[in-house]
Amino acid sequence: MTPGESNVPRTEEEAQAAGWKRNFVADEPRLSEMVETYRDLGFDVITVPVSLETADCTVCMVGEPERFQVIYTRKRE
Repeated sequence: MTPGESNVPRTEEEAQAAGWKRNFVADEPRLSEMVETYRDLGFDVITVPVSLETADCTVCMVGEPERFQVIYTRKRE
């Protein structure tokens, strides 16, 4: 799943409200590698932009927050 699909959460708040499990923040190339790994393990996966308002540490994100995505998963139905 990708954020462009209908009914897919587009923010961290929406993902958490919809019952998705927050895993961690990543950027490339680890982002794509982990998305593929979670899918291979049988999970639905979405990524959403990091919310700088709720992130614990944003020092590395200054200037490029859109580069970092949060990986959310849920058991495939």
